[in-house]
Amino acid sequence: MALRTPGRVPLLLLGLLTTGLAHLPLPASAPRGFWALPENLTVVEGAAAELRCGVSAPGSAVQWAKDGLLLGPDPRIPSFPRYRLEGDPDRGEFHLHIEACDLSDDAEYECQVGRSETGPELVSPRVILTILVPPKVLQLTPEAGSTVTWVAGQEYVVSCVSGDAKPAPDITFIQSGQTISDISANVNVGSREKLFTTEATARVTPQSSDNGKLLVCEGSSPALDTPIRVSVTMNVLFPPGPPVIEWPGLDEGHVRAGQSLELLCVSRGGNPPATLQWLKNGQPMSTAWGTEHAEAVARSMLVTIVRPEDHGARLSCEAHNSVSTGIQERGVTLQVTFPPSAITILGSASQSENKNVTLSCITKSSRPRVLLRWWLGWRQLLPTEDMVMDGLHGGHISMSNLTFLVRREDNGLTLTCEAFSEAFTKETFKKSLILNVKYPAQKLWIEGPPEGQRLRAGTRVRLVCLAIGGNPDPSLTWFKDSRAVTEPRPPQEPRRVQLGSLEKSGSTFSRELVLITGPSDNQAKFTCKAGQLSASTQLVVQFPPTNVTILANASALRPGDALNLTCVSVSSNPPVNLSWDKEGERLESVAIPPRSAPFKGSAAARSVLLRMSSRDHGHRVTCRAHSTELRETMSAFYRLNVLYPPEFLGEQVLVVTAVEQGEALLPVSVSANPAPEAFNWTFRGYRLSPAGGPRHRILSGGALQLWNVTRADDGLYQLHCQNSEGTAEALVRLDVHYAPTIRVLQDPTEVNIGGSVDIVCTVDANPILPGMFNWERLGEEEEDHSLDDMERMSKGSTGRLRIHHAKLDQAGAYQCIVDNGVAPPARGLVRLVVRFAPQVEHPTPLTKVAAAGDSTSSATLHCRARGVPNIVFTWTKNGVALDLQDPRYTEHTYHQGMVHSSLLTIANVSAAQDYALFTCTATNPLGSDRTNIQLVSISRPDPPTGLKVMSMTPYSVGLEWKPGFDGGLPQRFQIRYEALGTPGILYMDVLPPQATTFTLTGLQPSTRYRVWLLASNALGDSGLMDKGSQISVTTPGLDQPSGEPDYQLPTEQPTRPSRLPLMPVLFAVGGLLLLSNISCVGGFLWQRRLRRLAEGISEKTEAGSEEDRVRNEYEDSQWTGGQDTQSSMVSTTDVEPYYHSMKDFSPQLPPTLEEVSYPRGLTHLEEDMAFPGHLYDEVERLNAPSGAWGPLYDEVPMGLCDPCWPEETYEDTRGIYDQVAGDFDPMETDSLPFELRGHLV
Repeated sequence: MALRTPGRVPLLLLGLLTTGLAHLPLPASAPRGFWALPENLTVVEGAAAELRCGVSAPGSAVQWAKDGLLLGPDPRIPSFPRYRLEGDPDRGEFHLHIEACDLSDDAEYECQVGRSETGPELVSPRVILTILVPPKVLQLTPEAGSTVTWVAGQEYVVSCVSGDAKPAPDITFIQSGQTISDISANVNVGSREKLFTTEATARVTPQSSDNGKLLVCEGSSPALDTPIRVSVTMNVLFPPGPPVIEWPGLDEGHVRAGQSLELLCVSRGGNPPATLQWLKNGQPMSTAWGTEHAEAVARSMLVTIVRPEDHGARLSCEAHNSVSTGIQERGVTLQVTFPPSAITILGSASQSENKNVTLSCITKSSRPRVLLRWWLGWRQLLPTEDMVMDGLHGGHISMSNLTFLVRREDNGLTLTCEAFSEAFTKETFKKSLILNVKYPAQKLWIEGPPEGQRLRAGTRVRLVCLAIGGNPDPSLTWFKDSRAVTEPRPPQEPRRVQLGSLEKSGSTFSRELVLITGPSDNQAKFTCKAGQLSASTQLVVQFPPTNVTILANASALRPGDALNLTCVSVSSNPPVNLSWDKEGERLESVAIPPRSAPFKGSAAARSVLLRMSSRDHGHRVTCRAHSTELRETMSAFYRLNVLYPPEFLGEQVLVVTAVEQGEALLPVSVSANPAPEAFNWTFRGYRLSPAGGPRHRILSGGALQLWNVTRADDGLYQLHCQNSEGTAEALVRLDVHYAPTIRVLQDPTEVNIGGSVDIVCTVDANPILPGMFNWERLGEEEEDHSLDDMERMSKGSTGRLRIHHAKLDQAGAYQCIVDNGVAPPARGLVRLVVRFAPQVEHPTPLTKVAAAGDSTSSATLHCRARGVPNIVFTWTKNGVALDLQDPRYTEHTYHQGMVHSSLLTIANVSAAQDYALFTCTATNPLGSDRTNIQLVSISRPDPPTGLKVMSMTPYSVGLEWKPGFDGGLPQRFQIRYEALGTPGILYMDVLPPQATTFTLTGLQPSTRYRVWLLASNALGDSGLMDKGSQISVTTPGLDQPSGEPDYQLPTEQPTRPSRLPLMPVLFAVGGLLLLSNISCVGGFLWQRRLRRLAEGISEKTEAGSEEDRVRNEYEDSQWTGGQDTQSSMVSTTDVEPYYHSMKDFSPQLPPTLEEVSYPRGLTHLEEDMAFPGHLYDEVERLNAPSGAWGPLYDEVPMGLCDPCWPEETYEDTRGIYDQVAGDFDPMETDSLPFELRGHLV
């Protein structure tokens, strides 16, 4: 915002200069120099370093130098990626920051300030950045981390070398925690400049106390927080101590045979620990030992079982290691006590009663000797003779003989020979025998069911044979009808007989026979025998028929044959009754005389006669044998096998439905015996291959399976079945359902306005459903979808949408949707074209176009009309037909849907010839319409109209207006305003210049303002007299609600303080005083300016493009309800302006030249159309929305892509007509001479 006063150009420039100087903030004077100087700095390698530099006068070029090399003023210092300048340059901070310092950064640095207009260059004192490099490794010989083996008392040499470091590190040796003083060290040059290494050597004499401890090399340096250390572990070798045997108990050497003897041998000290081994009589016995390294102790445990032969043996333990000078040994001699290992009784302990038995008892060797005695039960017997003999391992053998008379009561008593000694008081050694006195049994009998009792077959019967007395035990044997009874051997058979073992209870013996009664047990005799004794019993068993058999007189049966079946019951007790039935139906039968039956039972037989049919195949004929007394029935059946030719069953499917591209199964329900040998399918006279094909196969049951079914597969399929008995045929129809396909859809469908027409949609589909046709109106508005005023009809495969009294708003795209239940539904698009007479756009009675009439410029007249079919334009000038053969006149015609445009370009406009009234007439077969356009000279712009308030806050006002005629030159807008009661007028330029809305900011709450809107071009402004370009507003208070716009305003200027600045006002007053002094100069400049204006306009309009004039018509305009929001024609009456602008022309629709054939656009969007094509050859469908082909008329909503064309295709709408008028360039404001730019004051 700026204060502007009327005057000449020099006064304007002087005011701007003085105003700018008054507002320019000048910094306060400050002495040049450093307020922060760098200092010497020491950092460890890898750390960050920062050298400070503070300059008192910002704005000078500052850079750092490293060892005299300038690093450059760029804060990023590209040549040194780790270097950068940090700090705020406006505050004079230029600190050098170095990341991850390394040895290359060890140098001298200085901060330099470049020479400037206000002072000489400055250089800070040089500072040194010292980089400390810590030693990375220490190399120890022997190798660090290893274990060295040394012998106690011997001297060894170790060395330690450090890695590269700065400064050279110090090295110290530590042995077992004590620092070694005898060290020699040398400092050497490192692998790179400024680096050093240290090498140190020490002499070490290890002792046994050093075993297992560390010898450490330690390196220290100022670059290290803690010293680095490497070490080796000392393994010092020394001999062990003498072994010691720990004997259990007090009596050393005395043991007993069989005892587990555990002796521990211990040797302390030594590295390595002692190796221990046990010897027996000088021979190695055990070499296993263990060590405890923490206590340096070796232990070996000897575990042995003492045997009698170990008597007198010597056990010893030896200890030594690798540095021992000799072997150390400790031993002990064994004294073994052992009892006899076994006692043996010679002779037999079995004898008949009242006879003598002779036995001998002998022991194995024992130390000391044992004594023998005899026992019979608890009675001691006196031996006949005792003796002692020498035994093994220093022991003795004892022997005793015995003879005595046996009796029946002694049977089963224990006869024992016992050995005893004072050395074995807690143990007893015995050998025992059982005395067996033989005598015979006394009684035998059978326990079981009473004789004559009737037992049911399957009853469990238990027979027990018992006997008293006898030794040995009597053998009890069972017999059935004189044959010995045994259990069945095969384990899979049921155990009908279980023969128990001989059991004894006191002097009573028993053996059990358990059996499950069967027919063979009827009246059988069971006998038990024990030696010469025997006992018998007999059973009576009732049982059902053992077998029911059916006999047939024929095996191969055919319909009509007679079949005789005989049922035979082999044996039963009691007799049974026979009966016949077939699948539950009782049959009449004839009895046959019985024959003899096994198992002492009764037999029966009965026969039946049957006549065969195909329905009897597979049926069962059952014979039942029923026992009334047993209440049990046994059955047998005979399955009928009737041979007959194929017969189709009642459930055979005759119609099969399938969906196209799906699967179909044509089932077969056929009955035949034998099974059909072949199933042959025939379709339309062609036999389908039984082996199958690409889309069919015949299943094992004869069914036909099809896949990828098509509508061509629809029809009758003939099935032929055959077996050895005959053939049969059947017809099965396959009904293939498929999705609808639109076959006929007339696009476009044309009708005159007010007429009637049918949109016909014919489809191919199966099934044909009554309500499968639906219609939709395509459009974005809700009312566009309504079809209430249209009649929908359908008959068979044809659907119709009938339109009565066609109206213009019914034109557009319609969609026929057909859905018969098979996906996907068919969709077809059709356009309804409503033809009507031309309607020229002429919102006012008279429009005008401005152009310079100096015979050097051009003018373009635009005429636009709507109508269908295409329109032909003709032009007249002052009522006389225009001769378009004249080279000064060029016409271009454009068509887009129902919108048609004609652009008449007049070259070398002459005020005398061309300032006239031009008439444009639009004609088609249905009628014509016309409009008038006045060509006038260029002038100042007309005042804008319709200024109104759109929104308001306490600090701002949103304004909107309609631009007026621009006078043929680019125009811009300026808002002037004043607060009532406050002197001075303020103004704001509207940016961008083409904007028609603006937010005026910087206002005060609760204040009344007067606001003017001016339009200006190179020839002047529109003035402040028009009432339509001024308005009075009062801003609301802070406590009042504000009205905010519901859209984003196009531009907004920064807020300015409401109070007028003092300095600009003073300078403006001073400028007014100088007005009289420069009036002469101003008059001269004004004359020269007018001359240059005429020359500049002539040159620019001559080089200007007709495209500019065409573009001015459409720039930022959209067709909405028959009027333009921004147009290039202006009316002479007080209505909405409609005029031709000469700047920023942008068409609503893409151009289509009538003379040029363009290729069809966006073909990929039309691939899915049901009926591609266009309404007329002259109409090109460019940039249609997805899924459609473009608008037929403006009344049909275009979609998202229209009228806002995609940016990637139409980034600059001003270049649309480059092919039409490529010879011309747009006239921009900046192309005017300097003195013609801005405002005329």
